[in-house]
Amino acid sequence: MLLPRVVTLITGLGLSALAQAAPTDYPLTIENCGSPLTFQQAPTRTVTIGQAGTEMLYALGLGDKVVGTSLWFNDVLAEYKPQNDKIERLADNEPSFEAVIGKRPQLVAVELEWMVGPQGAVGTREQFHELKIPTYLLPSDCEAKDNLVGSDGTRLAPFRIDSIYKGVSQLAAIFDVQARGAQLNDQLKASLAQSIATAKRTQRKDLSALVWFSSAEMDIEPFVAGHKGVPDFMLSTLGVRNVVESDEEWPTVGWETLAKANPTFLVIARMDRRRFPADDYQKKLAFLRSDPVTRNMDAVKHNRIIILDAMAMQASLRTFAGLEQLATAISGFDLSQ
Repeated sequence: MLLPRVVTLITGLGLSALAQAAPTDYPLTIENCGSPLTFQQAPTRTVTIGQAGTEMLYALGLGDKVVGTSLWFNDVLAEYKPQNDKIERLADNEPSFEAVIGKRPQLVAVELEWMVGPQGAVGTREQFHELKIPTYLLPSDCEAKDNLVGSDGTRLAPFRIDSIYKGVSQLAAIFDVQARGAQLNDQLKASLAQSIATAKRTQRKDLSALVWFSSAEMDIEPFVAGHKGVPDFMLSTLGVRNVVESDEEWPTVGWETLAKANPTFLVIARMDRRRFPADDYQKKLAFLRSDPVTRNMDAVKHNRIIILDAMAMQASLRTFAGLEQLATAISGFDLSQ
């Protein structure tokens, strides 16, 4: 669960903080993933394609500007449930183009580029822009990344946490809530620093991990975290090596290969969606403990398994709570076995 101090709706900003925040000077033009976006005023109707953007807007106090959501991996955070319950969910996964434009949005905020990229699962950016509907892509999924290579894209350079701060700042500027954006980013940076401090309590330096997101079927190669993506950043920040070396965001790798790598820890995603059988983390656990290959891995035999919300493994506000959870879990394991 995301710690309240990380992304709780920002309150108590104080008059001095508000006074120091320069208002947005409209028209505002920003460069977003290769496309210039111009806003004549703050949007009043926004559709989100992706939970990361949805919860980012909620954390910025902009829930009343959201008229439709989609693409959910986990249930909404408890503090946002009353607000979220008032907003139409267009789809649990990707919505149709017609459903999105039917809400008459002045902005579509998108978590994953493949939803509105050149081969957009929902539609292309050009289709939206022809209707004068700007699409804002979270920088974390398009900068230094080729989303046309691999099923979920390939990182051209390691994920940078600054891309999340950039998304917060740009959305805050678009909606003219810069003080809230600055406050939120300060909280996120403080959370990251705390996680790093917690991780330093672990004395061993040869720690490794495998991050298992899901599997299309339980008995085939799983989707695991590549070595330049968000989970890899989380692990390396805490001094842990990812045993998967692919540049793909979520490559498939055989269990024989993964078992041979014998990671110190296993990190498995917990999801509320049920697109694939392995979205259920309990089924993941049952597989790990019964399969003749996986049950002999040290992490399985000694129960060094960490359950993490899927959204913590995506570039989102939950990434920071995920880092805290990982750091606490790793520092608490008995590594003498």
